Amino acid sequence: MTENNRAALYLRLSKEDQDKLTRGDDSASIKNQRMLLIDFALQHDYQITEVYSDDDESGLFDTRPDFERMLTDAKLGKFDILIAKSQSRFSRNMEHVEKYLHRDFPNLGIRFIGVVDGADTYNAGNKKSRQINGLVNEWYCEDLSENIRSAFRAKMKAGQYLGSSCPYGYIKDPKDHNHLIMDEYAANVVRKIYRLYLKGYGKAKIAKILTGEGILIPTLYKRKVLGINYHNAHETETTKGWSYQTIHMILNNEVYIGNVVQNKYNNLSYKEKRHVRQPKEQWIRVVGKHEAIISSETFREVQERQRIRAKSVNGQGSPSLFSGLLFCADCGRSMVRKYERRGEHKFIGYCCRTYKDQGKSLCKSHAVDDGKLKAAVLYSVRNEARKILTSEDIARLDQIKDKYNRRKEYQDQINHIENEIRRMESYKKKTYQNFMENILSKEDYLFYTQEYTSDIFTLKEQKNTLNKQIENEGKHDREYDEWVEQFKDYINIDELTREVVLELIEKIEVNEDGSVSIFYQFSNVSL
Repeated sequence: MTENNRAALYLRLSKEDQDKLTRGDDSASIKNQRMLLIDFALQHDYQITEVYSDDDESGLFDTRPDFERMLTDAKLGKFDILIAKSQSRFSRNMEHVEKYLHRDFPNLGIRFIGVVDGADTYNAGNKKSRQINGLVNEWYCEDLSENIRSAFRAKMKAGQYLGSSCPYGYIKDPKDHNHLIMDEYAANVVRKIYRLYLKGYGKAKIAKILTGEGILIPTLYKRKVLGINYHNAHETETTKGWSYQTIHMILNNEVYIGNVVQNKYNNLSYKEKRHVRQPKEQWIRVVGKHEAIISSETFREVQERQRIRAKSVNGQGSPSLFSGLLFCADCGRSMVRKYERRGEHKFIGYCCRTYKDQGKSLCKSHAVDDGKLKAAVLYSVRNEARKILTSEDIARLDQIKDKYNRRKEYQDQINHIENEIRRMESYKKKTYQNFMENILSKEDYLFYTQEYTSDIFTLKEQKNTLNKQIENEGKHDREYDEWVEQFKDYINIDELTREVVLELIEKIEVNEDGSVSIFYQFSNVSL
């Protein structure tokens, strides 16, 4: 095989190409790309060493499986020429055109040829046309992305359900896959969850009841009963029982009153795969698009139950976290507010109602300072809150924490590398200045410049590797972000809220010495 004659072929088919194929234009098909490139290679006596093919992959990203394999082989020197149907088959991202075609490939001694559009990196005269084509290709993707987004938004505003899988309790209408119809068995389970919650059962307790009754969790139900190949990002090998998270999501999903709420997440841009949560005012809500499982009145009652807030104090809006939960340990009556006798009549804590109404002959004051009470309950909640979670939930918490720590570590390394790159570039610039001022000989200048260039290239490769690791860690960011959102009141609690207190605590008894006994939905604690 002649050196510098080894050729690799790169083929790519994307979603927009699939639309063309369905309309009878198969010129972009993988099969026809392969035939075209093989014919071109044979005509020019190139020896084909490998064929790389990415099916259903966007040209905007360089994380395509065979594209990455091709880059690895390029660095290993396995081919001298890379042939594609056109520059746009190789990439539609201007940044990648500059990075690979105009920097990395020339440094590796690799020539790129686009058969149809005439792109050829050995022809210095068409570099500008390659750059213009790169911009045009990127603009095409930007316009296409915006058109797709507009089409999706129009469908969302029309109330068409665009989710890949249905919420538990519904299946897709065989006559219209953008419409939901009721799955009666699962719908009855949803109704039961709402009934239990309104009867006073906490979300963790409801999860235990359903698990105890042998009711399949939504993931397993979809697979085993409905026969759907469903993937749950939070699932582990031991995930079999219902969790607090699942109950919480069902109790807060408007789909059960017939509404379709979409556009909760969006890509940062057409060049960014990561999804970000949208502000609620940007959500698209269409009312009454399918049969409701839960009445609007029941849904509102459940929401109100979760949003319970205590009465205001002196019209200032200060919440009473413990209203209806605070009792005297001896007489059993509720504790009432206690104020300073002088000055601003400031609220300072609680005392026994019997003591306040009838004096110390019937009961002691059992006075407790508001600040100390909050601190004691917060300390206890921090230790007890995780008991509402299943082992799978706790494992997920640990995974999220580990994932965050790893990404932070990678980002710290990237920051260090960027500082090193800037330092090397400043050295390289200084070397040139020294050469111009005859401080360095030409030989020394070339030697140091080559060293700095090599170091900078290595550092940038390390940075690219770390960025890919961050991207891999963030593949399920959307799911993780939503999961953390559901548990925001219980993860690393630093401030009590009324919702947390009501969800976790059954009652608090204040002893004569001001200490408290906290009765949780699942255990009792004395402080």
